[in-house]
Amino acid sequence: MTNSQRIIVNTFAQYTRTIINVCLSLYSTRLILSVLGQSDYGIYSVVAGVVAMLSFITNALVITTQRYLSFYHGKGDLNQVSLVFGNSLLLHFFIGILVAGGLCAFGPWITHDFLNIEAARKSAALFVYFAAVAMLFTSFITAPIRALFVARENIVYTSAVDVIDGVLKLLIAILLSKISYDSLVTYSSLLVCISIVNLLAFLIYATIKYPEFHIPKVKELNKEHIKGLSNFAGWTVYSTGCVIARNQGISVVLNLFYGTLVNSAYGISQQVSGAVQFLSTSILNAMNPQIMKAEGAGERQKMLHLCELASKYSFLLLSLVAIPLVAEMDTILQIWLGDVPEHAVMFCRFILIAAMCDQISIGLTSANQAIGELRTYNTIFYTLKIFVVIIGWGCLKYGLPISSIMWIYVIIEMLTSLLRLPLMKHIADIDISRFCKNVFLRIAVPCLTMIVACYLSITYLVLSWRVLITFAFAASMGVLTIWAFALSDKEKQYIKTWFTNLRK
Repeated sequence: MTNSQRIIVNTFAQYTRTIINVCLSLYSTRLILSVLGQSDYGIYSVVAGVVAMLSFITNALVITTQRYLSFYHGKGDLNQVSLVFGNSLLLHFFIGILVAGGLCAFGPWITHDFLNIEAARKSAALFVYFAAVAMLFTSFITAPIRALFVARENIVYTSAVDVIDGVLKLLIAILLSKISYDSLVTYSSLLVCISIVNLLAFLIYATIKYPEFHIPKVKELNKEHIKGLSNFAGWTVYSTGCVIARNQGISVVLNLFYGTLVNSAYGISQQVSGAVQFLSTSILNAMNPQIMKAEGAGERQKMLHLCELASKYSFLLLSLVAIPLVAEMDTILQIWLGDVPEHAVMFCRFILIAAMCDQISIGLTSANQAIGELRTYNTIFYTLKIFVVIIGWGCLKYGLPISSIMWIYVIIEMLTSLLRLPLMKHIADIDISRFCKNVFLRIAVPCLTMIVACYLSITYLVLSWRVLITFAFAASMGVLTIWAFALSDKEKQYIKTWFTNLRK
């Protein structure tokens, strides 16, 4: 399988996984809510949520491990791959022990004193808490093994495991109504079992398939590898933490000035953004291993070219859905929610526009990760994102409308996206003019065409099902102009060849 074919297959696998799991999750949540009841479901949500706040650490560790594994795979140095994996597994284990131990120590205080839980359910809440800690620890151990699969570009298997995970959770939801024992305790116990099954699924396959996989001994600890992994992971945690601080900070500021009803509207916008962005993140995740491998192989120009493609494809895939959504957001929310909270339409529109701004140069983030120069990039780039909270608070403090904080959000996202260019010029000596030509100019026509298509549909059509026409018209015009203006001759030829082979 060629590199391009692998990207397509991996992207399709992630799309399929996401769609299936979203459907399974929605139905599972409905069943669980009916079985547990609002009270016990609320206990699970708040208690497990306290632990889940730290799950971003595992995401950062996966990115870190995957970067180094892909880098050395690109160099063709399997011995280094094995050493990096072994040290990463040990690092994850020790961090997991540290985090889990700290959480367990505070467990009784959190469930009995900090959280407002009725006395009769405090013991069940404590069990849920420890179960959540166990799942978090399991995720720490699973993270480097999962990173190995990503580095090997075996996204199909990881997606299959994720789908099985969703199916098992649905089965739990169905079976839970037939079990007489405490439903909350049973539910938590079974979720722990699923996390162990996930770990075993990756563990067994990796043991059989990948020679670099092994259970390391403590004496294998390498100071240099641990230092490199810790430094990279630290800056990745910092970047993720800044994004979380920005998102939660906006929620706090809105609550301070407008109360909980506005928070519900902002929360809806976060759900919409998360549901849509999988379109762009899927192709980026599929391309990341090849970006890292190209840098590891010393092919800097190939790596930068892949980052240009990642930026272009990620933006275009997101815009095909996001632009019609922005145009028809009021109708979409009416269909979905019925009773739409005030300001929800405005929040959703601004959040999606900000997401598109970010995607314009998103591939350069992967380029920086491949090079490994995170300190300068993350300090400047992600620290700026927190200014949304600070400036937004000042705007609302001095009586500006609620939309002002979202204007600040979009402006800073646009500025940081453009800031990637001079930063990567300094770090990787990218050709800014080439990037603008290959990305900005090629996405301009499809983007403007879809905006015009949406405007025409909304302005001139008065139909109850107009939203379908808007999406179909914008998407079809988008696909046509993407083919005509966004794709190079080489990319068009590859697509033609790929479809020809697919028919055969």
